[in-house]
Amino acid sequence: MSRALFAILLLLLIPSLSQSAPAITCHCFTDRSYDPARPTLADPYFLATTQNAFFACAFGVDKKSIVFKKQQGVSSEDLWLAYALAARTGRDPEFLLQERKSKGSWRLVAVSLKLQGGGVAEAVRTGASDERLAEQVVDELLLRYRFYAETELAALRKAGAGNKELILAALLAAKSGQSRTQIYRAVKNSGDSWGGQLQRVKLNSSGQIQGELGQMMGRLK
Repeated sequence: MSRALFAILLLLLIPSLSQSAPAITCHCFTDRSYDPARPTLADPYFLATTQNAFFACAFGVDKKSIVFKKQQGVSSEDLWLAYALAARTGRDPEFLLQERKSKGSWRLVAVSLKLQGGGVAEAVRTGASDERLAEQVVDELLLRYRFYAETELAALRKAGAGNKELILAALLAAKSGQSRTQIYRAVKNSGDSWGGQLQRVKLNSSGQIQGELGQMMGRLK
């Protein structure tokens, strides 16, 4: 085969190879500390590391393993659902992740598991999306550990708060004495930053954040 023909075949194959490759979601952050000159720059990292710490404490897993899975392309929604369903059914999370791939949705996975009772089972019954099912998992955990009252949690969800924001707002409220709603609104409406609020309560590292969450969750089981 001539070099020219080989080059042509390679160019033809590249699009199909790229389409078949799994999508990798980067879970790497170059900015991991608060900078008062650029107060919101590290906010994505603070939100992600707090969610990972909460996840690790809730399911008793190593946070590094969760970060590694996300770096491999596993979404937060998939992890919340795989571990929550595993906790309810005794199945292995890895098995459930494979089931999600083969069945195409977590709703179908959950139907096959014949879940009974609870908000996730009800959401499955109503045909909820994977995103909504993952939110239900997080909501149940936040209520179980008494990070929120139902009314405040529902109001913040309605206002647009996502999983990461809800978790970090609850942590900051416990440390600052402010309400979770005040903290969320300060960031969303008043130009404050998550990093700035963490700085003020002296939570400056991922280790401190996880340690504080672990204490909170241990006290409130």
